[in-house]
Amino acid sequence: MTQFNANVFQNEYLPEGGQVVDAVVTVTATEGGTVEPVAEVVEVIVIDVSGSMNEGGGAKIASARQATAAAIDVLRDGVKFAVVAGNHEARVLYPRAPRLEVASPKTREEAKRFVAEVQGDGGTAMGTWLRGARSLIEGHQDAVAHVILLTDGRNEHEQAWELDAAIADCVGVFECDCRGLGDKWEVDELRKISNALLGTTDIIPSPDDMESEFRALTEQTMSKSVTNVALRLWNPKGSEIEFVKQVAPTLDDLTGKAEAVDALTADYPLGSWGDGETRDYHVRIRIPLGNVGDERLAARVMLAVNDVSEPVALVRAVWTNDEGLSTRINREVAHYTGQAELADAIATGLAARQSGDEREATMRLGRAVQLAHENGNDDTVRLLQRVVEVDDPKTGTVRLKRAVDEADAMALDVRSTRTVRVNRKG
Repeated sequence: MTQFNANVFQNEYLPEGGQVVDAVVTVTATEGGTVEPVAEVVEVIVIDVSGSMNEGGGAKIASARQATAAAIDVLRDGVKFAVVAGNHEARVLYPRAPRLEVASPKTREEAKRFVAEVQGDGGTAMGTWLRGARSLIEGHQDAVAHVILLTDGRNEHEQAWELDAAIADCVGVFECDCRGLGDKWEVDELRKISNALLGTTDIIPSPDDMESEFRALTEQTMSKSVTNVALRLWNPKGSEIEFVKQVAPTLDDLTGKAEAVDALTADYPLGSWGDGETRDYHVRIRIPLGNVGDERLAARVMLAVNDVSEPVALVRAVWTNDEGLSTRINREVAHYTGQAELADAIATGLAARQSGDEREATMRLGRAVQLAHENGNDDTVRLLQRVVEVDDPKTGTVRLKRAVDEADAMALDVRSTRTVRVNRKG
């Protein structure tokens, strides 16, 4: 059984004329509650078997076989699974029929034998791969359903609108973590998939890194026990939810994923959860003007599991002419606003670098170094140091490196949305 808890952190005081209320909602799943675990877990592994996977003497396809076998070994008995080989089509590699198989010692060994025989050939059509996974998973809507999607290249054998349509068809059917092997794939393509399907995108720089990554992703799925969780927000008439963003452990804008419950209430999907998980969300609400001394309810925060909701907390607004109160920035809100600015500085800095605007790139990436240093985001500092020479992290004084490994620039891009949680000690 799982229990969900949530806390709201905010400065409720607004200056005269203020209309914007910010709050950070921390959601934690722990053992010992009343939410029953799901009866079914589904894992589908989609591996790129296009011709480019044969490059480098076949190291990529060989590592894909080994990594998939490692992921299969992690599947616990009773989990339903399949392996899909993706090129310009989607072929169910295991089981031989287009269906899911139940994990057991026998089926895991069978699956690994089939995987060991796969070869690289053909093109790349990721929308087709997603539809192939969907055809296996649909009908298991109450399961924790997860897809690992691996590619080493661009979506060259279908139109952009075809990929977009396939992604839309998969929303709510499964979650998807995307991994790009090497440096010939498009970050934006994989990020578009993972953002829509409540997953992550990351780079696997070398074939040697693939096995540990696949094993970790599958272990994470095996830890999930609850699905269909949503942050449910009610705001009074006249108020407007400007945005809802996950801000830890990664940045993800949930605003466009809102599902209306009624005229004043919307659900923001949070995907599947395992015991011990904690995530933070930044909510911004615009409210009607009030007078000094007035108090207004900006929003009611609830958590909904399988459409059953429980009240969590209230987001309030109180107008004051006391500058000491109205200018006090809540620690949680300030921290995650800085994290969002960091991700934006990296994105704009890398875009400027790509376009040849060295002045803008230096300024923006320097600001990113400064923010990462201030927030204690040491991993991001290390990634930035592969792209810029850091003279002074406190002031953000940097110089662009002339020679940068493309994989390092891609790693900085895809990992720029990873955040560090606010330190609430003291």
